[in-house]
Order: sequence, then C-alpha cells, then structure tokens
Amino acid sequence: MKRTGNEKEIMRKVLRYIRKHLLLVSLSILFAAFVVGLTLYLPILQGRAIDKIVDKGQVDLTGLISILAIICGTTLLTALLQWLQNIINNRITYRVVKTLRDDAFRKIQTLPLSYLDAHPAGDIVSRVIADADQFSDGLLMGFTQLFSGVLTILGTLVFMFSISWQVALLVVVLTPVSLFVAKYIAEHTYKHFRKQSEIRGQQTALIDEMIAGQKVVQAYSQQDAVQERFDAINQDLQKSSLKAVFFSSLTNPVTRFVNALVYAASGTLGAFLVIKGQISVGQLSSVLSYANQYSKPFNEISSVVTELQNAIACAGRLLDLIDLDSEKADPASPAVVESFTGKVDMNGVSFSYLPERPLIQDFNLHVKPGQKIAIVGPTGCGKTTLINLLMRFYDVNQGDILVEDTSIYDMGRDNLRSGFGMVLQDTWIKEASAKENISMGRPGATDQEIIAAAKAAHADEFIRRLPQGYDTILHDSSDLSQGQKQLLCIARVMLSLPPMLILDEATSSIDTRTELLIQQSFDSLTKGRTSFVVAHRLSTIRTADLILVMKDGNIIETGTHETLLQAGGFYSQLYNSQFAES
Repeated sequence: MKRTGNEKEIMRKVLRYIRKHLLLVSLSILFAAFVVGLTLYLPILQGRAIDKIVDKGQVDLTGLISILAIICGTTLLTALLQWLQNIINNRITYRVVKTLRDDAFRKIQTLPLSYLDAHPAGDIVSRVIADADQFSDGLLMGFTQLFSGVLTILGTLVFMFSISWQVALLVVVLTPVSLFVAKYIAEHTYKHFRKQSEIRGQQTALIDEMIAGQKVVQAYSQQDAVQERFDAINQDLQKSSLKAVFFSSLTNPVTRFVNALVYAASGTLGAFLVIKGQISVGQLSSVLSYANQYSKPFNEISSVVTELQNAIACAGRLLDLIDLDSEKADPASPAVVESFTGKVDMNGVSFSYLPERPLIQDFNLHVKPGQKIAIVGPTGCGKTTLINLLMRFYDVNQGDILVEDTSIYDMGRDNLRSGFGMVLQDTWIKEASAKENISMGRPGATDQEIIAAAKAAHADEFIRRLPQGYDTILHDSSDLSQGQKQLLCIARVMLSLPPMLILDEATSSIDTRTELLIQQSFDSLTKGRTSFVVAHRLSTIRTADLILVMKDGNIIETGTHETLLQAGGFYSQLYNSQFAES
C-alpha cells in the first residue's frame, strides 16, 4: 500500500485542508496577536504600579488607582478575545477533520474491491474514527497554543530589550539549550506514535473480526487461541505506547528545568543592574515577569510538538487511505445503453487475482436475450469471479465483455449496473426500516408495491411479526436469521424488476419448502429476462437454457440438464453425488 512519506509531506497535505479556512485562520492569528499583546502589556503596568509605591510616604495613590483600573480593563478584554479565539480554533479544527473524514469515506466508496477484500475492515474503521479523533486533538492543541506561544516569545523579547538589553541578551543566549532538548525528544517520539496507531488498527481489526465470528470461535473452542492473539497485539501496543509516552513525557520536565535556570540567571543579573541604578525595582519586576512568560511558551510548544507527533502519525494513516488509487475511472464520454434486452458476450476473457496464480483463461460466452444461464462447478473454480467481472467489481486482465454489443469498459458503471439485479449468498442489511431495505433499488416505490414484492419473496409473513412490521428498524446484526435476511434481499430484486438477474447462491440459507416456493417466483421473474444463476444445489437449475460447467477457471461442459446427464461427464458426477441412491 502506498504510504504518505515523512512528517513534512504529511504537514504539507494537512495544510492544504487548513487553507480552505484561510479567513478563520487569519482571524485566529489576529486574535492571538491581540491576546499576546495585551498579556505582555500587563507586566509593564504592574512595574509602573510598583514604582508608584517606592517607599513609605512616597505612594502616588491617584496614579496607582488609575493603573489598577487599566489593568482590570486589559484583563477583561484579554479574556474576551481569548474566548473568541478558542471558538474560532474549534471551528477550524472540526471543519478540517470533517473534510478529512468525508474524503476518507468518499474514497472508501471508490476503492477497488481488491483493496477492501485484502484489508481488514476494522483497520479501515480505526483510521476513519480513532485516528481522525487523535488528529483533531493534536490539531486543536496546535491552534490553541502554537500561534500564541510563538507570538509570546517574539513579544517578550521586544519588551525585554526595551527595558534591559543585558537581561534580554542573556535569555536569548540560553534559549537554544531548551530548543535542542525539545528537538531531540521530538525526533524520537514520532516513530513510536506512528507504530502505536498501526498496532491500534490491528487491534480494532481483530476485535471486529472476533465479535462478528464469536459463535464460530466458541463452537470450535478457539477462545484461548484468540485470546493469545489479542494478548500479543495488546503487548505490542503496550510497548509502543510506553515508549511514545516515555519520550513525550520527558519534554515538559526537562524544558521546565532549563527554563528555571534561565529565570534564576535573569533574576541574578537584574538584581545587580538595580543595585547599579540602571533599572528600577518595578522594571526588574517586569523583566522577571517577561523572563518567566518567555520560558512558558517553550514548555507549551514542547507539549504541542509532542501531541502533534501523535496527530501527524494518525493523519499519515488517514491520508494513506485518502491517497489510495480509486478504481479505474469511467470514460470521459461513456457510451449509454438506453434499454437492456439481455444480450451478453464474453470474448477471450482472462483474469487472475494474483499474477502467479491464473484463474480464468481465454473464457468465451455468448448469451442471447432472455436466456437463463446456470453456472456450476466445485468451490474456487471461478463461478462468482465471473459475476464480479460482469458487474465490473473487478476488471479483466485480457479480453472484453459486451452488453448489448457495447463494451462494459466504454460504459459508465452506474449505467451498466442499472441493467442488473443481484441476490448474493452474503446478505447485507442496512440500518433502516424493513420497508427501506426492500426499496433500495426503487426508493420511490409505494407501500403496496413493497408489500407485493415481500409477498413474492415469501418475506411478508415474518416482516409482519416484527415489532413495528414494515417500519421496524433493522441492521446487519439484528435478530433476523440468515434466511430471513436473504428473503429481504430477494424482495429487493422482486421490487426493482431489473432487465437482467444475477442469483449467486440466492437461496443457500433458506429451508427447502420456502426454496421451492421462491423458485416458482424466480421462474416467473426470469421469464423473458436474461439471468445468471450460480448454484451448488443442482436441483434449482434444471430448467436453465444453458448450464456452464466450470473447473479450474475453464468451461469444460455446456448444455441443458438432460444433455449433460446423458453425456455422463463431470456434471453428471456432480448431480449424481447429490441425488443418486448409494
């Protein structure tokens, strides 16, 4: 998988998202400048107030009250501006993260199925949810403290030089010590936070996998083995987290120690200057306040840098997902098939999931409108792969597929798939009402049409037994059986009435009696429609116009049910293994 490179490259990509909110960023910087300016003006006022009470009997009470009033007004204004700045920073952060999540989810919709088949769903979920949250925390801290910290450093230097260039120069000379320490720690932190995010994704993937398959795990008494896998990943996460936290936690105490040394040196030098009469006591107070404020941003920036290491690592994983290559784009001016009659041709099609393991080679098939094509063969022979190629879930390596004498690679995917209706062995129920689940293919269908489709699929009876009937909210982990979910999927096709049908083990989870009734509905539905039926139960495809018998990616036999039985070949062996008496 393509990985976003170093921290600079990640930051450059993140800045592209931040630039979209340039007005808010400008306001944030402006408010930060005002907050810092007003905050740094307070020590000047405090120094002046101290100089108003130099000695007994030398207190300028009128001037002191005037300065205290200005201090109160400045403090209130600073608090108001800081509140507004925080609101703006929150808005920038969550808008950026929202856009990133939108882009990531949009990318998932366009990723090739080959990527989704090869990567755990839990890891992808972890990137979009957990990593985005971690990134938002770091970004918010950056906006809240980074700008203010930099401006505070520059501002304090200006004010310190205006009062005492000697103390200011001492502070500047000692500053690189703190910067060196922070840089050294930051370099060792990023790689551990990156690894932490990756292991967290593995952990999420394992938890997702085990929750989905808990019945199987318990049925085969694999709890201990699964626990060992989880413990191993958890141990790795603990190690990487401890290393990341260890390096990041060094930053604050080490920089505070260095800053304390700077403050002590500034106080000592300032005291000598007061004794020599070069600065007043009030000015010394101001200088020490500035020396303290000058060191604080380094602590804050050090914390921000540490948090940003984690944020950048998480952003890198999210951007890796966003930067993945989407499936091959549709043609700029795609051919449009207005009406489908059901004519399909596969010419010299070759395909393999892995280059070193060929699957389908030089495959040819010509289907006339209205024909019912059954595809049978042992597991792994390429039956479902043919369906994936026909629907352009995967693209052929060689050859071409034509629908209505038009190459599917000259058509738009939406146009191609609008001609087909699919019922798969693997069911999928979205979190919506039973009514909405059935009407996925025809969102504008009336209640009467939805109920008629459910009756045709023999799903009406169990739907009416649900707590709110057709308005009951369902989801993929609901209490419906696998067979009931499959009936809902069949009802979708019954409602949409597509020109062509694909039935991939469409009744595999349904009892024999219901299967016979649905088979009658399918026979009625497929009449006059081209249909492709993948089946292991050979009893369901006796009426097919053409049966393709596949083995190792090739068609080894073709014909009707009767002619293939008479031929006594591979199909006959498959059929007799299911139905012949021992």
